[in-house]
Amino acid sequence: MVRARIEAVGSYLPTLEVSTAELLTQLDVESPIDLEKVSGVKHRRRCGVDADGQREDSFTVALAAARGALANSGYAANELDIVISCSITRIREDDFWVEPSFALLLRNELGASGAIHFDVSNACAGMLTGVLVLERMIRAGIVKNGLVVSGEYITPISDTAVREMSEKYDPQFASLTVGDGAAAVILDNAGTADEGIDYIELNTSAAFAQLCLGMPSDRGPGIALYTDNRAMHNESRYLLWTTRQRDFLAERNSDFAAEGYDHVIHHQFSGPAVELINKIAEREFDAAVPPGIAVLDRYGNTASTSHFVVLHDALRQQRLASGMKVLMVPAASGVVAGFLSVTLGELRV
Repeated sequence: MVRARIEAVGSYLPTLEVSTAELLTQLDVESPIDLEKVSGVKHRRRCGVDADGQREDSFTVALAAARGALANSGYAANELDIVISCSITRIREDDFWVEPSFALLLRNELGASGAIHFDVSNACAGMLTGVLVLERMIRAGIVKNGLVVSGEYITPISDTAVREMSEKYDPQFASLTVGDGAAAVILDNAGTADEGIDYIELNTSAAFAQLCLGMPSDRGPGIALYTDNRAMHNESRYLLWTTRQRDFLAERNSDFAAEGYDHVIHHQFSGPAVELINKIAEREFDAAVPPGIAVLDRYGNTASTSHFVVLHDALRQQRLASGMKVLMVPAASGVVAGFLSVTLGELRV
């Protein structure tokens, strides 16, 4: 059976850094909580001007991450069979682009002229969704390789929150934790028994869809994110992951402990929430959760890119190595839950 593997990874983080303390000074209302403590976010990156003097946005950071992945890859751009773009924010030169697709624009800029191209949008599970689609296409023999990429210029929702928040417990409060960034991953069909994507499954529970909504502001210009934070952190939402994975593994005559994960990467949205999720997971799986890897304190919640920003950062710091088995767990509006298990090969960073 054909097995897909991660052949290369790249990421890009803007150099402009904004601290949580600095952001809170811009509010017209006093913060009811210690945001740095309850979120785990100390700093986040923000699109500004890159090293070449170019203004950064969703497209430019995605392009930089894609070029980074290609630089780490054995494939040239013109050898790619498919390009999938997964950005939530498709901001280019102050406009929100719907057509032409970012995938087409990125394909052309990269020189991947023969590649199939399309956009996928699935909130903060966007890149994992793109990986799922590409992995299935590789297993089906439709393509041999491809690029999944996402660039997020999402800090404008922080600007809207700073401008509009008028209550101590405001539905835009979570907007203050986001940061800009991009990631890209190349998959191919050269997986082996010792390297490759073990499995990836996602599921959406529309019952929770109203708990976190991104849209144009209902009070003025700009985009906004409205979140019911208390309801989002209800245990029933976290059970969407554990129940689905436990049942999936049982169908394979396995369980969480037997899988032998070396590390887990959660969506980077809240340090304390991830601690709670892990406690629930240990109870539900009756097994220890492996050590987590995070960049939340340095980069904040980079939306759809977060898992692969963490992966690339950990590879650069040599915290991950060939042969390690990594579990990625999404937590996205929709509400989207699921899991990706991958056994890493030799990855150049």
